[in-house]
Amino acid sequence: MKTQAAGPSQRQLRVAEEVRHALSSVFLRGEFRDPVLVGARITVTEVRASPDLKHMTAYVSGLGKDVSPEQFAGMKRAGAYFRTEVAKAVKLRVAPDIHFQPDTALEYAMKMNEVFSRPEVARDLMPAPKPDEG
Repeated sequence: MKTQAAGPSQRQLRVAEEVRHALSSVFLRGEFRDPVLVGARITVTEVRASPDLKHMTAYVSGLGKDVSPEQFAGMKRAGAYFRTEVAKAVKLRVAPDIHFQPDTALEYAMKMNEVFSRPEVARDLMPAPKPDEG
């Protein structure tokens, strides 16, 4: 009986990274029919693959500004185009369905940095004073 691994397999990680590179090159070329995506400056920060490699979740962020809901709708409409381009670049048995999600990691890190900078939190993070050794 096979046990479930705690995280993604090496194959999932490798294929997801190849898909990330393929999607990044598609966004870099910017050859879109949808006017919402033309000229969009979008970065693919991470791709996660399902265990069967049939579904990929691409986490995207905008350069300089957030990705708008209209751009997410445009990416969904262009799903077949993305799937075709990924299938050309990455040799897989089945071309994966690609789902786009906003990448909120930078936003979360900035919020945590703000929290840690507060005086009441910074005070708690400082090392405790050592008792005088005499």
